Amino acid sequence: MTAVASEPSEPSGSRPEVRTACGTLRGSREAGVAVFRGIPFAAPPVGPLRFAAPRPVRGWDGVRDAVSYGPPPPQGGHFGMDVLSQDAVGDDWLTVNVWSPEPGPGAGLPVMVWIQGGAYTIGMSGLPEYDGGRLARHGGVVVVTFNYRVGLEGFGQIEGAPANRGLLDQIAALEWVRDNIRAFGGDPARVTVFGQSAGAGSVAALLAMPRAAGLFGRAVAQSVQGTFFSPELASDIAAACAAELGLGPTVADLSTVEPARLSTAGDAVGAAMGRRADRWGQAAHRSIPFSPVVDGDTLPVTPWRALADGAGRDIELLVGHTRDEQRLLTALDGLLGQVTPQQAASALDVFGPGQDGARRYVEGFPAAGPDELYELVHSDWLFRMPSLHLAQAQTAAGGRAHVYELTWAAPGMGGALGACHGLDVPLVFGNLDRGQPAMLIGEGPSPEAEELSARMRAAWTAFAAHGDPGWPAYESGRRLVQLFDARPAVTAYPEETSRLIWQNHTIPVLPLTGG
Repeated sequence: MTAVASEPSEPSGSRPEVRTACGTLRGSREAGVAVFRGIPFAAPPVGPLRFAAPRPVRGWDGVRDAVSYGPPPPQGGHFGMDVLSQDAVGDDWLTVNVWSPEPGPGAGLPVMVWIQGGAYTIGMSGLPEYDGGRLARHGGVVVVTFNYRVGLEGFGQIEGAPANRGLLDQIAALEWVRDNIRAFGGDPARVTVFGQSAGAGSVAALLAMPRAAGLFGRAVAQSVQGTFFSPELASDIAAACAAELGLGPTVADLSTVEPARLSTAGDAVGAAMGRRADRWGQAAHRSIPFSPVVDGDTLPVTPWRALADGAGRDIELLVGHTRDEQRLLTALDGLLGQVTPQQAASALDVFGPGQDGARRYVEGFPAAGPDELYELVHSDWLFRMPSLHLAQAQTAAGGRAHVYELTWAAPGMGGALGACHGLDVPLVFGNLDRGQPAMLIGEGPSPEAEELSARMRAAWTAFAAHGDPGWPAYESGRRLVQLFDARPAVTAYPEETSRLIWQNHTIPVLPLTGG
């Protein structure tokens, strides 16, 4: 994992300045793009504000340098992210970063606000793969990235604290965009949110949250993570995390704990979730300790229910997934090419929809061995069917949705990972040679990778500008989708067998199952 680092600044006379509601900022200019990093959009959520909803930030006098990313929020231990967060200085966790090809109040450019993924457990905006320079420069858009609280800080169901604090942080960032982006050359009436994995799950959640209404007009959801928890499940997991520290799951108890210790407790529970599968169900089988909570208040219902009821009818939606979502995750688990018939059967029983889900997978894919069946049902349950069903709910309510599937196989790591989870991130940002996802592209991006990245960036920025990514909207009859490959094509949704297996099943709230 590449460390978060500040970018070199230029002499103050050549550096861009903007005036925001809180004060004047001085950024830097990089490859023709004005860049402003580490801008606070909410007060640090520490001390008396620990586990509180985001609060307004104080203004400042004079000119504030905005050339370094703000410190990330506390992180889980995956991929060394905990070390990055512990090495950072300060507690100003909630900051935004802006890339603009034309700063100033008169430009009126489309705005793209990125929400990173990380299973709601890790994630920070200062990673090199999320640098918005190329997207802004070639797409003629203003790109915004930001930090939001993850893990127990952001998604733990803690007594005395509002639910879904990480989502409330996202809304606060979008409110900052509404109030300030014009100064950076953006049009607050043309805001698109886009995110991947848990970031796409967050995009879906925002579509269902009344507090987010009016903050964006378009949404891009890349590989929607379909896990949404009931309050009972989330509370039980939070209680287990607190018990790791000998405490109760309350603000009074947990606010005394150093953030790093709290993250470590969350990691310990996540690593041992399989032992509580009888109580925590599917979330335990996938070791997912944190997800948005459908609490009836901040998040009234699931995104699929909200969209089916018309909540997103006025929001233009672009949604899709990769073909081989699970492949990378199987490799990280050390199971690539090693799945046994028993493991495949267990996965089908746990994650196949309904009473006959396992049988339908076996009958629908008669030539598939254990590895393929394992991959298919995991891909469908966690990412592919939640993404497709989001589009279907949107169109069923009279809204507009465009659907895609990334089918280009990653050349990195010997080509074994196919079109895996996360491959879309470097392609959309155009950062093919930096950050963790760029490892999938291979050393020295090929002309084919560059061309595919250019097509995806053009589609995303066209959608942000005009609502049309360049292919027909999804309809229940023809079900046309864009395939992104070396040779792109528009065709009927290619995962038809999976679609049919799941067509009569909803994406549910994950419950506390007892035990």
